[in-house]
Amino acid sequence: MTTHIYQPAASVSGQRKSASALAALLLRLHFYIGLFVGPFILVAAVTGTLFVVTPQIETRWYAGQLFNRSQGAAQPLAAQVKAAEDYIGEGPHLFAVRPGKEPGWNTRVMFSQKGLGDSESRAVFIDPVSLEVKGDLTVYGTSGTLPLRTALDTLHRNLMLGSLGRNYSELAASWLWLGSLGGLWLWWSTRRKTRAATRRPMNARRLHSLLGLWIVIGLVFFSATGLTWSKWAGGRVNMLRASMGWVTPSASMQLQPASTGADAGMGEHAGHMGHHGSDGMAMPMPAAGDPARFDLVQSIARQGGIDASEIEIRPPRAQNQAWMVREVDRSWPTQVDTVAVDPDRMAITSRADFETFPLVAKLIRWGVDAHMGILFGVWNQILMAAFGIALTAMIVLGYVMWWRRRPAAGTALAPLSEAFVQLPPAQRTAVGALAIVLGWNLPLMGLSLLLFLLADVLRWRLARR
Repeated sequence: MTTHIYQPAASVSGQRKSASALAALLLRLHFYIGLFVGPFILVAAVTGTLFVVTPQIETRWYAGQLFNRSQGAAQPLAAQVKAAEDYIGEGPHLFAVRPGKEPGWNTRVMFSQKGLGDSESRAVFIDPVSLEVKGDLTVYGTSGTLPLRTALDTLHRNLMLGSLGRNYSELAASWLWLGSLGGLWLWWSTRRKTRAATRRPMNARRLHSLLGLWIVIGLVFFSATGLTWSKWAGGRVNMLRASMGWVTPSASMQLQPASTGADAGMGEHAGHMGHHGSDGMAMPMPAAGDPARFDLVQSIARQGGIDASEIEIRPPRAQNQAWMVREVDRSWPTQVDTVAVDPDRMAITSRADFETFPLVAKLIRWGVDAHMGILFGVWNQILMAAFGIALTAMIVLGYVMWWRRRPAAGTALAPLSEAFVQLPPAQRTAVGALAIVLGWNLPLMGLSLLLFLLADVLRWRLARR
């Protein structure tokens, strides 16, 4: 026996009207994202693609600074640091040392200096064997990018406009995910027409849709990972992580006074090594931050589990602070462990191992590194470059579609606000609440949405006149 469910014609008509109103709103919003935010996304796509495909170019470009052909055993780090200090003279402050990660690679002795930007340092490249100075360059960030890729990275992040320019990339990331998912919904809602169009020759609209379907997951990934280090939305993300206990652990660089007995059992190597002369008398220890301690600190860290080939050693900035030794290898498997070393007690006093990170902190670390194209080496670069090229083509095709179908001058098109008013009350409430929530958590999205509405209404009224 078949049961037939009766559905009034008015109900069907109302559902169709509701779906049509929602489609009109999404279509209008998708259009605005493409027209006004599209240029920012395009710049981010092009500069990001250039950044991920240039590591090998940069290595070849700066081969003279990065590599050496010396034969023999490496000199102590203390000697390498002294060679760099003798070269650089008075003024710059010793900031960190990155020993050559394998034979043939030079050591970076990095100095902080007035006039450098955030996360920048001046690196003197020292041949570990001959102690010859091989180069003097400004390097940037944990990845240690050299001037070529630093310029591309700065262009990608802020258009070389400083903190003000950071708003461009955050605006692009704030809207990218919504434009992608909105386009996916529009394709799904018109898929019957799309199937019929597959029998027609390829055109700009169909190619735009196909590219969007192929890379939609990647676009959402780019948006999410880009927002994690943005200024305004990134601050909201950090607040959420702090409230949920998802903060990335860090090693404490603060040392406890020796009189508290904190040295008893604090480190894996406490008491393993002593500082005594041949007559058994205790010898005076070098001052905190003395370059002579680099070899000792590196040895303690290595014995304590810091086993990555790429490490960075930072001397303390004050008497009551420890030395920091951290792994900086962000390829797979990720090696970003950090330890705090007290060379007086020959101990590791604090540590933050990647395996102990909360899952969300690990996912964010992997996501950011994949976004930069460094997690899985060349395959990561190829994948990110493919996404960047496809996104660039998608935006260009979108502008081609708009140009071909642009309305005649003076035509009054329904504004975004009118499409919103046409929604049923329940949908209108839900969309309004969602807009408020997104506007609060993504401030540049909220501000630009208000500008969209203002521009849309003004244009509509002028066209009607």
